[in-house]
Amino acid sequence: MASAGTPAVAKREIFGWAMYDFANSSYTTVVISFVYSAFFTQHVIPAGSKIRDSYWAIAIIASTIIAIILSPLVGALCDYSGGKKRYLLIATLTCALSTASLAFVSPGDIWMAIALIAISNAAFMVGESFVASFLPDLATPDNMGVISGLGWGLGYMGGLASLMLTYTFLGDATTLPGGEVVSRNQIAMVLIGAFFLISAMPTFLLVKDRSKAKPGFEDASMAKLLKVGIDELKGSVHLVKEYKVLFQFFLAFMVYMAGLEVVIKFIGIYIDAELALSQGYKQGLFLILQFSAAGGALAFGFLETKLGAKTTVLSTIVWWILGVLAIFFLDDLSAVIGTSRENVFMAIGVIAGAGIGSIQSSSRTVVGLLSPPGRSAQMFGFWGMFMRLAIILGMTFGPVADALDSRRLALLLVVGFFAIGGVMLWRVPITEAIQSNRDAREV
Repeated sequence: MASAGTPAVAKREIFGWAMYDFANSSYTTVVISFVYSAFFTQHVIPAGSKIRDSYWAIAIIASTIIAIILSPLVGALCDYSGGKKRYLLIATLTCALSTASLAFVSPGDIWMAIALIAISNAAFMVGESFVASFLPDLATPDNMGVISGLGWGLGYMGGLASLMLTYTFLGDATTLPGGEVVSRNQIAMVLIGAFFLISAMPTFLLVKDRSKAKPGFEDASMAKLLKVGIDELKGSVHLVKEYKVLFQFFLAFMVYMAGLEVVIKFIGIYIDAELALSQGYKQGLFLILQFSAAGGALAFGFLETKLGAKTTVLSTIVWWILGVLAIFFLDDLSAVIGTSRENVFMAIGVIAGAGIGSIQSSSRTVVGLLSPPGRSAQMFGFWGMFMRLAIILGMTFGPVADALDSRRLALLLVVGFFAIGGVMLWRVPITEAIQSNRDAREV
């Protein structure tokens, strides 16, 4: 939805924007969810350590804190300085290069790995806020859900492609010409860094940057922009009162997303340590999950136009509660159905996986529909901040699992996040607020 005096939105721009989801999904899929997280807990951390999950949680929390600290600057850069695409490029380069640097992490280099994960994941999250702020410029209220779903769906295709690339290099260690033995998991990190950069190029080549500097901020320094961002953050109390429904949604979003963040950040670790599945089984499961998640994001994106954003999010929350409970009772289900736990887990993963992209896509749509004109970047900055708070909340799973000495029992914490967040969301009058915001835009 271009404003007056700005270029109209072409289909190639929408494709270019969605390709960023394709690109950055390689990072979350391979580094955070499926491959490097398991490599970190199984190989980087010395054998015998009793706080493996807590170390991974520290890395994720550190990256989240960095992203939260940068949030005021990100919001000011988007809303005041113009040139959002330039800052998106900086975030992209930082994430890609620090990801590639994980290749230099050897067993025992725990804090080096934590530092690189903190930098790369923080850059990923900042970039995610930047690219999300383009959505209101490219979509109308009527097609925002479909376009957001397209991005998430294409993103899972990116995850699939990156996994296929990675698994080509997984297996035994390889010896470099100089005699150094390097894990192929490490080599894969270089490939993922390159994959991210190359796949993101359509975004920078096709999407027009409609953001313009506000008067007086054409050549503003970073210090001035940071001051504005901090001042706006201080004024958030006023915004909370002015946009009450949106911030009620943010609180609910933070809680139910904490559940999803546990799934995303710990699924690789859980499968490796708790289920002891074969490498071939894991590869098949992960590849199928990408199709399931992509299909779910696209299907729920179209369903959202019929049911509305709130009902769609609530549906996916219930979907995930059932999925996590099914994993908790995996052995019982296997006995009742009369098949192996591997088959049951595969079925659960495929069904539950369809809700990964949909819950994120629908939530992003809610923010776009509730954002007031001229403040979309700021509101997506808050969206990013609450998503990061959700990560910190969700990372309590690591210490809880270590304290209970059982990741399975800790799954009940995940169920609690989804259930409480769902109840909070159910009480928020989102549909009425969206209609009110739509009427205000048409005046």
